[in-house]
Amino acid sequence: MGRNMRAGKKPKKNTMGAMGGGNMKQQMAQVQAMQRQMEEVQSEIDKMETTASSGGGAVSVTVSGSKQITNIVLEKEIVDPEDIEMLQDLIMTATNEALRQMEEISSREMEKMTSGLGLPPGLF
Repeated sequence: MGRNMRAGKKPKKNTMGAMGGGNMKQQMAQVQAMQRQMEEVQSEIDKMETTASSGGGAVSVTVSGSKQITNIVLEKEIVDPEDIEMLQDLIMTATNEALRQMEEISSREMEKMTSGLGLPPGLF
């Protein structure tokens, strides 16, 4: 006889069935619903834009939610053929900041959706 069993007593049936049974279907449906919701949130994020500037506003870069540069604005006075390196640095600084901002927006939006799920931070 198995452990904790008495003669003549039937073992308890697993109410969840093999590997979760009906509960597994419910969990899969929840996962699929969450996946659809995440795709909707990502679609909304992709439509967003953020703009960052450097050089006191002399260079502005706009980035989309899909992390594509959608616009670069350079003030005329910043374009100095004798100092191309400064212009390159300003563009790079503005671009990196716009990308950082979009990553923060994206993370915040996904966190709103997943906050009640008890998942570890950074999973999505």
